[in-house]
Amino acid sequence: MPSSDPRLAWATLARTPGLSSATLSTALETLGGAAGILDASDSARARAGLTTTAREFLNSAAATPTESERRWLEEPDHDLLGQNDPRFPARLRAIGDAPTAIWVEGQMALLGEPQLAIVGSRNPTAQGRENAFSFAKYMARQGLTITSGLAAGIDSEAHRGALAAAGTTIAVLGSGLDVIYPTQNVALAAEIRLHGALISEFAPGTPARREHFPRRNRLIAALSLGVLVVEAARRSGSLITARLAGEYGREVFAIPGSIHNPLAHGCHQLIRQGAKLTENAEDVLGELDFSGDLGPGTAPTSADAPPGGAPAGMDKDHKILLDALGFDPADIDTLVARTGFKADAVSSMMLILELEGQVRAAPGGRYSRVARSQWGER
Repeated sequence: MPSSDPRLAWATLARTPGLSSATLSTALETLGGAAGILDASDSARARAGLTTTAREFLNSAAATPTESERRWLEEPDHDLLGQNDPRFPARLRAIGDAPTAIWVEGQMALLGEPQLAIVGSRNPTAQGRENAFSFAKYMARQGLTITSGLAAGIDSEAHRGALAAAGTTIAVLGSGLDVIYPTQNVALAAEIRLHGALISEFAPGTPARREHFPRRNRLIAALSLGVLVVEAARRSGSLITARLAGEYGREVFAIPGSIHNPLAHGCHQLIRQGAKLTENAEDVLGELDFSGDLGPGTAPTSADAPPGGAPAGMDKDHKILLDALGFDPADIDTLVARTGFKADAVSSMMLILELEGQVRAAPGGRYSRVARSQWGER
């Protein structure tokens, strides 16, 4: 790689502390670009408005581009976009705390495409996973790029749903792009590289750290037209993403759930605070400033539509038991109390209903009803 590669100057500036967007903009104009900032004298940097912290760093050996940064940039489809790069996403550049530069791997053009962020719990319910996958799959088919954080749970299902639709997806990492976290998503990240993009403000070699994730979340919020929270506890990091989205003027959507599900409480909190209660695709698409490829009759009426009734021909006692279960998880003792059936009969019937795909086992010896999605099979 030529030593004159301007990306190496941006690699240094991306690691420079005390460099706000406003200060950077002034310095770039005054000193003649990223390379000009690095070549300038300390006094010139001071006159251009750089802080003492930034100048001390730029005068130190730490300002030299690292070998891992050099090697990473030599690879195909790898790039580093500084704030003044025309490919740097306009929505991201507009926020007050925009990153100095972003590392990108994959399809650079996607960064400027209309995006919907889908986020939620790392340990979702089975229904939450299905909702994330189905929403992402459908929205990707309408032409939206699905953006999320590559975390386990809802994030992963959102990426997978977009890929299943042969759509596009962006994963925003809280680590360097050569450090995939969690490691269980290495294969998923590889697929996203081929059919989407991975981005980060952290240099190659940077490990995932707890304090990185709120910074990652602001990128997810800023890049997107809106943020859909599928499942989230009250203290979930997804609520940070939603709060930032609201501050940036983005739309915020939340899927409601059972009052007995702790992972619905964060969504309910968002709805009380003004998020759009989301039951179907139109609830999202109708609020976004986006013209997609919506064909007649393609939009489902609900992301999580309960069955209208028991399947035809179902045994009467099985139907009574299914109706007694409702849509909140319940254990055998509860179902015995609701139906008056004996415990061994309830256990036997629940096994049959599970084999038929009407119910599924839930944690704590409970069962939950399987909602019949109108989005189609995975």
